[in-house]
Amino acid sequence: MIALRNVTKRFAGTKAAAVDGVSFEVGEGKTLVLLGSSGSGKTTTLRMINGLTEASSGSILVDGEDVAGRDLLELRRSIGYVFQDIGLFGHMTVEQNVALPGRVSGWPGARRATRARELLELVGLDPAEYGARKPRELSGGQRQRVGIARALLREPRHMLMDEPFGALDAITRHQMQAELVRLREALGITIVFVTHDVFEAFKLGDTIGVMHEGRLEQIGTPSQIIESPETPFVSEVLERTRSQVGLLAGGTTP
Repeated sequence: MIALRNVTKRFAGTKAAAVDGVSFEVGEGKTLVLLGSSGSGKTTTLRMINGLTEASSGSILVDGEDVAGRDLLELRRSIGYVFQDIGLFGHMTVEQNVALPGRVSGWPGARRATRARELLELVGLDPAEYGARKPRELSGGQRQRVGIARALLREPRHMLMDEPFGALDAITRHQMQAELVRLREALGITIVFVTHDVFEAFKLGDTIGVMHEGRLEQIGTPSQIIESPETPFVSEVLERTRSQVGLLAGGTTP
């Protein structure tokens, strides 16, 4: 379980809060999608969960324990993190990239290799075919699968994902979204997922939090958001989407 209680972040030299009094809770095995445009505060919120950014006020709980009192290195090792620029090391093989968190944690080589191969299979990459390749030999979707496998190496119960599919083409993005749903159901991980894509949010989220100018405008299930938008901004987001594509019309989720 991940919970934020009235969390605010103010950066030095700025008048407005980057994140302003945000509260939410993500139950075990559930996915919360933070939906918003650039500058809405969603990535800052994500980074505060594993201590990459320190909250100015409020409390952040992971499995009931306040992150402010935890060893940050241990906290970050216990939470998987996947982002758009996945940062694979070009001089390493695919298997070595996946195994890297185990190396940092001091795992024996055999354990790292075994776990890396298991995870490559889990994300649909045959280790015999892909394990010895370099990242440059992979497609964008394959590199994202490697990034997800790497984030899962230490068997985290929680995963933070910051626009992980934003740079992919539409077909590959759709495939990766389906893959993420499959992995979540198979592993029971709790996920906080950041996106600016309305359709991605409604496809992946058990709960959606709509963010704007640092505030959480509304949080609810996809059907609650569609059927009962609570603020003018949420209504505007939905109306803009309906007029462009029409998939949200009539209160049905995409």
